[in-house]
Amino acid sequence: MRAVSTFVLIHGAADVGWYWHLVEAELRALGHDVVAPDLPSEDDSAGLTEYTDAVVAAVGDRKRLVVVGHSFGGFTAPLVADRLPTDVLVLVAGMVPSPGEAPGDWWEHTGYGAAVCEQAARDGGLTGHDDPYVSFYHDVPRELAEEALSKERDQSGTPMGVPWPLDKWPDVPTKYVVCTEDRFFPADFLRRVVAERLNIVPDEIAGSHCVALSRPRQLAAILAGYLASDSGR
Repeated sequence: MRAVSTFVLIHGAADVGWYWHLVEAELRALGHDVVAPDLPSEDDSAGLTEYTDAVVAAVGDRKRLVVVGHSFGGFTAPLVADRLPTDVLVLVAGMVPSPGEAPGDWWEHTGYGAAVCEQAARDGGLTGHDDPYVSFYHDVPRELAEEALSKERDQSGTPMGVPWPLDKWPDVPTKYVVCTEDRFFPADFLRRVVAERLNIVPDEIAGSHCVALSRPRQLAAILAGYLASDSGR
């Protein structure tokens, strides 16, 4: 009988664990356990350490962990993997931190602004568009996108000025999923950042930044597939 793995799904800035609910259903249908906690995003007293504490508390004594971070969750996911025995660490359109780097500095350090301008020039201004239905949810069914927007919370600025505390990336097999239709983090930009900071070749999925809502079955299949890979154990 196959051992059950626990997928620890970490949402991005100003979001909630609900973001993952469709992927959670797919993973559970495959026989896995899932934890998708809400981070204390609105709490001005909470930084990256408190975000990590919240995830660790939600995991409890579960084993065989696959830790997944989306977007800003990329700063928290490796901290969780450093604290808990983890089989695979995955970032989905995630920010990749460097040791000592504050999230607020990541944008300039990675050349994000120039990358968005370059991609916007190619796609007629779709990338970086002010309308979230264009920039984030363009391939998400409208009703679902509206529900997602209704669940957004305030994002405290406290974590943005706190240096990422690890002195190196956790010694955990790491995977990355680039969303090729992402209009927030352009795909070419992420491919470069992943190569420079993780020295790996990312996997790719045709979808927006909010791919867990637009392509949940495909994303769940990718995540579950990492368990079958010798390099992901």
